[in-house]
Amino acid sequence: MKKIVTTLVLTGMLLSAGSYSYSKGYTKQDRIEDMHTMAQAMIDIQTGFLFNNFVMVQEGVHNLSTAVENVKPPLEETEEKNPMTRYMNNKVRLTNQMVKKINKKALTILERFRDNDATQAVQAYTKILKVCIECHIQIRHW
Repeated sequence: MKKIVTTLVLTGMLLSAGSYSYSKGYTKQDRIEDMHTMAQAMIDIQTGFLFNNFVMVQEGVHNLSTAVENVKPPLEETEEKNPMTRYMNNKVRLTNQMVKKINKKALTILERFRDNDATQAVQAYTKILKVCIECHIQIRHW
């Protein structure tokens, strides 16, 4: 069962990555849309916890993993001409680290909730929320 869930999540991420058009670049509007998707996915996961509904949690994790794979700094930030500014921003590296953390904790949510360990699943959810806040502070300059 664990392998099936992992395979479904990874397949969804690959399909969504393949359908994304990189020719236009990633804009701030794209990032805003992905952030809305991520927020809704977090709401779905939380609702799944409250109703003890594994399918809802699974869909929320899938939507979160799909959306987080799309998130990256906008084109104008990645194509910065000044090398010192590009080095100081470090947004690409930070974004990649946060994507890895969120995906790892999302899989932990699925595993723990499936094993009826709701406490650990909620802790993983809280850690994802912490990563979201870190991103908002570091990258979005809250």
